[in-house]
Amino acid sequence: MAGHIQDRWYKTEIGADGKPRRIKSDRYGIGLRYRARYIGPDGTEKSKSFPDRQKRLADQWLAQIEADMARGEYIDPRASRTTFRQFAEKWVKSQTTDETSRAAVESRLRLHAYPYIGSRPLSSFKPEHIRDWSGELKQAIPSATYRRSIFENVSSVMNAAVDDGILRRNPCRATSVKAPQPVLTRVRPWPVERVFAVRAALPERYRAMVDLGAGCGLRQGEIFGLPVDEIGFLANWLHISYQVKRVHGTLVFAPPKRGKVRGAPLPSQVGRALAEHMRRFPPVAVTLPWLTPDGPPLTKSLVFTSTAGKAVWRSAFNDQSWKPALAAAGVIQEPELGKRYQSAREHGMHALRHFYASVLLDAGESVKALSTYLGHSDPGFTLRVYTHLMPSSEGRTRRAVDRAFQGPGFHDHGPGTAQAA
Repeated sequence: MAGHIQDRWYKTEIGADGKPRRIKSDRYGIGLRYRARYIGPDGTEKSKSFPDRQKRLADQWLAQIEADMARGEYIDPRASRTTFRQFAEKWVKSQTTDETSRAAVESRLRLHAYPYIGSRPLSSFKPEHIRDWSGELKQAIPSATYRRSIFENVSSVMNAAVDDGILRRNPCRATSVKAPQPVLTRVRPWPVERVFAVRAALPERYRAMVDLGAGCGLRQGEIFGLPVDEIGFLANWLHISYQVKRVHGTLVFAPPKRGKVRGAPLPSQVGRALAEHMRRFPPVAVTLPWLTPDGPPLTKSLVFTSTAGKAVWRSAFNDQSWKPALAAAGVIQEPELGKRYQSAREHGMHALRHFYASVLLDAGESVKALSTYLGHSDPGFTLRVYTHLMPSSEGRTRRAVDRAFQGPGFHDHGPGTAQAA
């Protein structure tokens, strides 16, 4: 057996006759009696204490340690006492994703995981603890999609603990634990009348944003971060290389989502709208840090700025300009006096990208080209999101079969032939 059991209440002495004998130690009757000790794989001594009359439990514990070492499943008891929050905070800091993604993960864990399971030692986790937490999460957060994001973040922390030898198995992956399933909803593009109604209701300095979103498929942050030198008026081409986003409460310049720098056709109508906008609201040189709040400063002449000549804050724009325009166009209701506008996630500026996709697909543009223009990482993702918008798939099927049936040797004998058969 690995290690041995020390009895703190007794010690061995050599008697006058030269023989060893057990006598009571100074600690007799005080504290935990048995101390199980062993040398761990790292070469350091580990131990656990047990009370009087529990020597058998101490033996069993040492036997379990020996078995775990033999199976390669040994976990350092000290490391396993690390709480979920202690390990998760260290894990978040070690992530190599961009600063915004790390901040989002940290926020989800801090708000929705630490209050429930943050103080629990990793070694104590069982599937029932994850089931209970998931139930609490369901009561607190209506969105299944958001709950799944939180669940996957917690599961990733557990996976890392398994990889580091602190946890034997990930309790989030137990068969009795069901991850939240997002409700799949179909994209429902705005009709063109709504696009122009919202455009007309926006402040004049922001109206051309609708042209970029609905006419070129830019995301909101990419519109906010569009510099003049990325617009190819003569080539009728738009380069999308920057966005403005918030990182830890500070606006920064960053590449587009997932670093997907791309180009998109610049329709003449959108080009004219941009030119007119820049005539009325000349671009302003704006300096922001690159990627992180402490990143190197970068200056760009932005097409869209606030009334103060600074980069546009998403939250301020959404609350003070976009939602009032939605209400004016009848998309959402006007709030009661003294209250904020209702949540309108499905009617955010992303709706303009959906409109753009629907227009291109209706015109027969390929999914691969659309995926490139939208900056998606995979045409398969574009197809999954927008396949139901592809024009007249049922009609094309009918026409293809009709053409085949009208080929040589086909004769229409009428419905009676089928009935007779």
